[in-house]
Amino acid sequence: MTTRIVICMLAIATCFTPLLQAQTPVENNGTQWSQWRGPNRDGVLPKGSLPESIDEDTLKKKWSLPLGPSYSGPLVVGDSVYVTETKDKKLEVVTAIDLETGKVIWKTEWKGAMRVPFFAASNGSWIRATPAYDDGRLYVAGIQDVLVCLDASTGKIIWKLDFPNDTGSASPNFGFVCSPLIDGDYLYVQAGGGFKKLEKASGKVVWSSLEDGGGMNGSAFSSPVIGELGGKRQAIVQTRGELCGVDLETGKKLWSQAVKTFRGMNILTPTIWNGSVFTSTYGGTTQLINVASAGTTNNFVTAQVWSAPAEGYMSSPVIIGGHSFVHLRNQRFACFDLKSGEETWRSKPFGKYASLIGSGDKILALDQKGELLLISARPDEFELIERRKVGDDSWAHLAVKGKMILIRNLNEVVAYQWE
Repeated sequence: MTTRIVICMLAIATCFTPLLQAQTPVENNGTQWSQWRGPNRDGVLPKGSLPESIDEDTLKKKWSLPLGPSYSGPLVVGDSVYVTETKDKKLEVVTAIDLETGKVIWKTEWKGAMRVPFFAASNGSWIRATPAYDDGRLYVAGIQDVLVCLDASTGKIIWKLDFPNDTGSASPNFGFVCSPLIDGDYLYVQAGGGFKKLEKASGKVVWSSLEDGGGMNGSAFSSPVIGELGGKRQAIVQTRGELCGVDLETGKKLWSQAVKTFRGMNILTPTIWNGSVFTSTYGGTTQLINVASAGTTNNFVTAQVWSAPAEGYMSSPVIIGGHSFVHLRNQRFACFDLKSGEETWRSKPFGKYASLIGSGDKILALDQKGELLLISARPDEFELIERRKVGDDSWAHLAVKGKMILIRNLNEVVAYQWE
């Protein structure tokens, strides 16, 4: 077992709110898979939401549709599936598909393509952020730092915001990676050289915070979440160098904690647990950071509760029963006790990346090599229940709605159904 590092903050413990403080979830869209990582943006569904088996007798292929390359996860809303692709290295396409039949309902496209730097070429030069759906509209992030709002029933473009052309920000060298977050009448995203709040109806920028300028040294990758810390509902944003809390009304930075990483590769989505934030970084550590009120309005104090010498990468964790399950840079799954920081188990290597969905005592994971994995969510040891080959290059986040699983392999989308 890897030795953990537990950093005690007893001298300032009286400044902290209790760790029993619960997370305030983002608006729950029920069974819709309408955004990055599902209904509550945390990769967790109610108990009983996953199949008992993923073998061919239980989980059956329903339909598939060939597409151009994309790393965007599919959305499943009502009877429709929404996917993106890059076409002919020059166009970006959004397609609406009938969930039951796999037939195309509509397609919309616009010019959008770029080449990432040569050292990142293996990660692909195609659209990668997962869209968001809300109130009959789709919000799609194009790779050239373009945000497009579409009518979800027709595909008609309602508005389009080109951050470099419209705001003067530097074009991101690694593309638009952050997945949009909808909250009420507003949309939040890391784009245009900072963290932005937009009017979702018009695309008008309300404020910009955490400015990084974009380009090579900016272009933050992580997708934000909203939750309650220190008694205040706020945005939790991981930039290329730090973890921050941001006031939703003003854009003011409420607190920040430096997060060590290699070349700013803070990619996974931070996860709130009991008044603290869990994160894990490439070139850094796995850690839990407590955020508490300092006793006056909008003043906060942070402290590292514990840190473990394990490096995350692109995969965002799921938290079940006080334990965080995460896929690490070394291609292994690991489980951390969130109270103590103890790494309770670590698996053998799998693929370079895995998207995870947790439900009750099970985790469904889609491995980058195209293997679907059903894993026990037990904290004492790694247990692989079943595995099944479903693709060859699977970097997009999988989606679950009802008894359907949608898998976006690099060049196709596939629907599976269980009884």
